[in-house]
Amino acid sequence: MREILVDPEVIEFVKNSGQDYRVSTDCSGPVILPTEIKPPKDTDLKVRAGEHTLFISRVQARYLEHVTMGMIYDPARMASCVMYEDL
Repeated sequence: MREILVDPEVIEFVKNSGQDYRVSTDCSGPVILPTEIKPPKDTDLKVRAGEHTLFISRVQARYLEHVTMGMIYDPARMASCVMYEDL
């Protein structure tokens, strides 16, 4: 599998957030969500960010070249996505 570039700002965001995050798939493509919403899977890639981890789903890893701050979840975007009806 090829290398995936993770922006330093994303690493800092996860590092300072106090929790782990996961790059997953939602209605509009890749999204970075707290693992409370989208728990990691054993097959995920792991990127350390201080005491925390950014997990990248194996599905997204096949297509991603670059993880950016634009992928951080937006509650308004989540409200319009049927994948999050229970939130």
